[in-house]
Amino acid sequence: MKHILVTGANGQLGKCIQDVAATQKDVTYVFTTHEQLSITSKSAIEEIFSTHQFNYCINAAAYTNVENAESNEEIAFAINAEGAKNIAEVCAAHNTTLLHISTDYVFDGKKRNAYTENDPTNPINVYGASKLAGEGYVQSLCEKHYIFRTSWLYSQYGHNFLKTILKHGKAGTQLSITTEQKGTPTNANDLAKVLHKVVTKDTNCYGLYHFSNKGIATWYDFAFEILTRADELSTSNLAKTDHYRTFAQRPAYSVLDTTKLKDRFNIRPVDWTESLQTVLDILEIT
Repeated sequence: MKHILVTGANGQLGKCIQDVAATQKDVTYVFTTHEQLSITSKSAIEEIFSTHQFNYCINAAAYTNVENAESNEEIAFAINAEGAKNIAEVCAAHNTTLLHISTDYVFDGKKRNAYTENDPTNPINVYGASKLAGEGYVQSLCEKHYIFRTSWLYSQYGHNFLKTILKHGKAGTQLSITTEQKGTPTNANDLAKVLHKVVTKDTNCYGLYHFSNKGIATWYDFAFEILTRADELSTSNLAKTDHYRTFAQRPAYSVLDTTKLKDRFNIRPVDWTESLQTVLDILEIT
């Protein structure tokens, strides 16, 4: 029986992992929220490792507010970089395999075809820089690691773009959504299934991987698809803009190449529009 620690259990990815875990009998998951286990405290991590023998740790804890990170750089780095360092050091000491979640925002967006794991990184905002620093700690401190960069996560849980668009769509709000950025909306439920597959397959193919759903979209495309698939809502209040101001810079192009994950684990992501429908079905949006 494999024992797996999951940090950040109250986040949308953590909740999606809980849903996957509820259907499995071959592993035991231990879920910890920020209140139960802050990854900024190495002693707290060491304490839980002293009472459990974990085969794997999935670090889903993160500071993910891209806008607020610009004015809260110290907090972002404390969680995304130093927190990752703490987890990596304790996992290494206990021979535990670490699965760490990172982001497409480690890239500057100047490329015009999908980013591979070998492409140079160059984050243009604090969030991306803090996550890249976390990647570096994991790679240097914990030999048995997997890093999964992902993009534009959404789900039926928490606060995310999908739920924001549905909320405003129901309220009839006039929306101006940017066409300046291209990436891939990614269903956090799909990422949760990927993480479970990796911990149960035991291939020891450690390293850096990209995972997202298939396809390319702008944020406008994503919003349009949401409202189009929600029959009771309308796209009439939805407008395009190429001048949407944000405090944090964002990469203009951050599509991820998932070939390596397919080759090593035979994981073939589905199209983002198809995966979107599965979340709308869960939310009973028709």
